[in-house]
Amino acid sequence: MHFDGSRFYNASGRTGQPFKKLPKVFTAPRARWPRSVPVRPQRPPALDAACDVAATFIGHSTFLIQSAEGTILTDPVFSRRAGPLGIIGPRRVREPGVRFEDLPRITVVLLSHNHYDHCDLRTLKRLAERFNPLVVTPLGNGDLVRSAGLTRVEELDWWQASRKSEFPVTLAPAQHFSARTPFDRNRALWGSFVFELGGRRLFFAGDTGYNTHFGSIRARLGRMDLSLLPIGAYEPRWFMQDIHMNPAEALQAHLDLDSRTSLAMHFGTFQLTPEGIDEPVRALKTAMAERNVPEAAFRVLSPGESWKAPRSSTAVGATNGAR
Repeated sequence: MHFDGSRFYNASGRTGQPFKKLPKVFTAPRARWPRSVPVRPQRPPALDAACDVAATFIGHSTFLIQSAEGTILTDPVFSRRAGPLGIIGPRRVREPGVRFEDLPRITVVLLSHNHYDHCDLRTLKRLAERFNPLVVTPLGNGDLVRSAGLTRVEELDWWQASRKSEFPVTLAPAQHFSARTPFDRNRALWGSFVFELGGRRLFFAGDTGYNTHFGSIRARLGRMDLSLLPIGAYEPRWFMQDIHMNPAEALQAHLDLDSRTSLAMHFGTFQLTPEGIDEPVRALKTAMAERNVPEAAFRVLSPGESWKAPRSSTAVGATNGAR
């Protein structure tokens, strides 16, 4: 069980630091990020005889995933700020790698939890008006999602499979927490997603600290062909360790999942924590070299870049020069 009748909690018992310690984080020395980093938005790739699944990095934790079975957005955030009303909170440094106007028809949104940098009501409202997609989300988030005008919402518990999606989707555990205000902590659940497209098994980690749940997901749901894993917003460790992985832990999650390929996310878009804008990518490359993990196994895409799965093989690769 991970619900006490009032609040949800992590299976590990690690709940993160209380809100009262946030000022200590905000007053710590912070690396200076550039005010903006140029991004050339790309149009989503076309699926063809050579490719039946494509994942395009839009920014932060937002990916566009295209397939014949459906077109997915993960934790969609297109707003300029990650915060209440779109006018306060961390400012976007990199613009979305795909313009909202260039999105293909979105059939499913996978929404991992209710934090502002993952659950953006302004973006959800735009999606409702244009596509009205099915939103699959953990327990307790339905009312918030519906407040954006979305009418097709399915709430799941950990290990529960969707009954409404046209392709297999299962909500899996994550180690995190939820809150929109200082007064509603853990009233809604958080999670990750395992889903199947084009005969491949994909994993979207949402937001999470490192723990044994990655191994449990592998054991229960199988090997991942592609995993979307967070690598940023991890300092200071005394505060973030329970809720955000650092790059070395993200690499271990990749190994625990036995993932054929992983793509990095949750870095370089909003300055949420003190580390430098490029530090997560450098630290990931260092960890991979130390563990003798080939560069192709865990890729870092720039906004607008796409990963494509060849139709004729289970091997995967990236397009447009993934770093």
